[in-house]
Formats: sequence, structure tokens, C-alpha cells
Amino acid sequence: MQIKNGIMKKVLTMLFAACVFAGCDQQKHAVEENKDATQSALNTEKKDLNDAGSAAKKQADADAKSTKAAIDAKVDSTKAQIDADKKKAQAEADAQKAQIDAQKKADNK
Repeated sequence: MQIKNGIMKKVLTMLFAACVFAGCDQQKHAVEENKDATQSALNTEKKDLNDAGSAAKKQADADAKSTKAAIDAKVDSTKAQIDADKKKAQAEADAQKAQIDAQKKADNK
């Protein structure tokens, strides 16, 4: 009976150890699944961040082009106004010279 009792103790000890190891494997598996899910979520977040960054850069480029076009239009408009003012000043000067010449001719007669 003592031999059977000793064998039973060994068998029970081995069964207990197997259960403990099986429990550890389940815990390790759960930890691994949790890690995988976390990494997957972080990869998705990283991809979303990259997509948002690319979209923001494209929008900034479009805004910059629009701003540049507005500046160019304002510069061109101002240059045209300056050219018109120069022509007006030239026409006024020509008119004043013509008036002086006319006055001079009238005074000489």
C-alpha cells in the first residue's frame, strides 16, 4: 500500500505540475494575444497619422499655391495701376506743355 501511495503522490504531483504549466501557457497565450492586439491598434494609429499628415501637407501646398496666386494677382494689378498712373502723368505733362506752347504762340501774335 505504501508503494501505491508513493506512486499516487508522484502521479498527483505530476498532474498538478501539468495543470500549473498548462495555466501558465494559457496566461502566456493571453499576454501574447494582448500584445498583438495592442501592436495592431498602434500600427493602425500610425497609418492614420501618416495619412492625416499627408493630407495636411497636400492642403498646405494647395493653400500656398492659392496664396501665391493671390499675391501674384495683387502685384500684377498694382503694376497695371502704376503703369496707368505713369501714362496719365505723361498725358497731363504733354497737355500742360501743349498749353504752354499754345499760350506762348498766343502771346507772340
